[in-house]
Amino acid sequence: MSLITEYSTTARPDRRIVEVYDSDAYLGDDEALQRSRTQVVAGNGYHLYLHSLQPDIEVQVTIRVWETPQKPLEGAEGTVPVTLESETGQLVVNQFTFGPAGMMDLPRPGVYEGHAAWSGRDATAAYYDTCLRRAVDEQWGAERIGAAWKQCSTAEHYTLDLWFVREVDLLFG
Repeated sequence: MSLITEYSTTARPDRRIVEVYDSDAYLGDDEALQRSRTQVVAGNGYHLYLHSLQPDIEVQVTIRVWETPQKPLEGAEGTVPVTLESETGQLVVNQFTFGPAGMMDLPRPGVYEGHAAWSGRDATAAYYDTCLRRAVDEQWGAERIGAAWKQCSTAEHYTLDLWFVREVDLLFG
């Protein structure tokens, strides 16, 4: 039941997406990306796509690895089951245009199952929309807009609770 390791970073949801993937999994998946628009978090086993409702205010991404399966996070706006395979044992939290926001070493390479949960998504999007309308109406400059993003009172947060389920199936080796 105990927590093995935890990693947290902030990332800009460029094009409303933050990716989490194995450091060797370079190719994305358009189908999983599209599913994230309705499921909030979707993946193909190698990539997870976290879909925000806004593209500019940084979000918090937390990855926790547990010894045993956990119940979905209580009090979250939503949760979905996830699977993530990591041949290298290193996960990347990525922003499309800006590149990696951070990297996490897993306890070991393998296949991990778990839950993705999110909170603050709707409130951050509402704040973003309000600020954007004011920025247009009042003709804010880039510096004032950036300051407004940092003053958002609600934190948009994605949590991945994972646990090891098996070794990676290697086709060649």
